[in-house]
Amino acid sequence: MSSERALTAFAGFMVLLSVILTIWLHPYFVWFTVFVGVNLFQQSFTGFCPATIILKKLFGLKSEREIALEAVSTHRE
Repeated sequence: MSSERALTAFAGFMVLLSVILTIWLHPYFVWFTVFVGVNLFQQSFTGFCPATIILKKLFGLKSEREIALEAVSTHRE
């Protein structure tokens, strides 16, 4: 799995979790949903997302570009 796909899955999970927390625990958890949305919005423009850095370090994920470059280099050999 690429880091981009992992980030999308992680963001979706966090949105669902924040909605559940908002409904069942406290209405202020809606701010968690806002935080995730704002982070995704700024990431779409800047390409920077702290969650991606953490996912790469924790799970050793590679970007789609890195995966494609590996496939090309191993295919040439």
